[in-house]
Amino acid sequence: MNRFIVRLLFVCMICFGSSLLLVSCKAKGKVVEVSKKEDSDSMSADRILKNYYANKSDFKTLYIKSNVKYDDEKQSQNLTAEIKIKKDEQILVSIRFLGITMAKALITPATVSYYEKLNGTYFEGDFSTLSKWLGTDLDFTKVQNLLVGQAMDDLTRGKYQDSLVDQSYRLEAISKNNTKKYFFFDKESFLLNKQEITQTAENRKIEVLYSDYKKYNESPLPSKIDINAVQDKGKTEINLNYNTLTINEELNFPYSVPNGYKRILIK
Repeated sequence: MNRFIVRLLFVCMICFGSSLLLVSCKAKGKVVEVSKKEDSDSMSADRILKNYYANKSDFKTLYIKSNVKYDDEKQSQNLTAEIKIKKDEQILVSIRFLGITMAKALITPATVSYYEKLNGTYFEGDFSTLSKWLGTDLDFTKVQNLLVGQAMDDLTRGKYQDSLVDQSYRLEAISKNNTKKYFFFDKESFLLNKQEITQTAENRKIEVLYSDYKKYNESPLPSKIDINAVQDKGKTEINLNYNTLTINEELNFPYSVPNGYKRILIK
């Protein structure tokens, strides 16, 4: 249960190792007009990225209430999550079952803290320690981006092969290593529909799908996130359905470990 709670708190942790060096992306510029000639199978990767980054993604705070469904080879859980985000500063996640808080995590760029009720344990440390324990490279920006429908790579730093797949523009990262990365964008809005990372030799694959975008202060945010991960240990599925989302409200981030909880020490 301890590992389950941690995975759920950090939305599956991408399920990959430290080879996935993912960094943040930020919206910039104005919408780039696309000509009829360019709006075709041959639209260049540069033009796709210009349109993608033209989508406004600007907020100070987010408050999210979400239904969560978690499935793996051993268990299935239906819970609720309350997520508070102060952009680039802190994220507070509360996991509840039948209205009872089962776990809570406070995440900042420098620290990671969480506690879970079932075993009466808590953790205080940083992302480097937690990454080693979970076997995946993590940082604050990756968790934040995953929750708000942003690409996990800074796409301006790579080279890509473009194509049209099922009426979505697809960019495939050009790389000589074993990791294959794909990013899919809506053909009309250029919002991110899916990002997929595959390591064939290790039998690892994760895809994150975003849908039902809605605008908040002109910033489009997904209302539904589906995460599907496959590795040797089995399959994991996490479905997030945001049923409440408010933007730029004053939020507080209360967090304290209950008395009597035992600290987890990770070496």
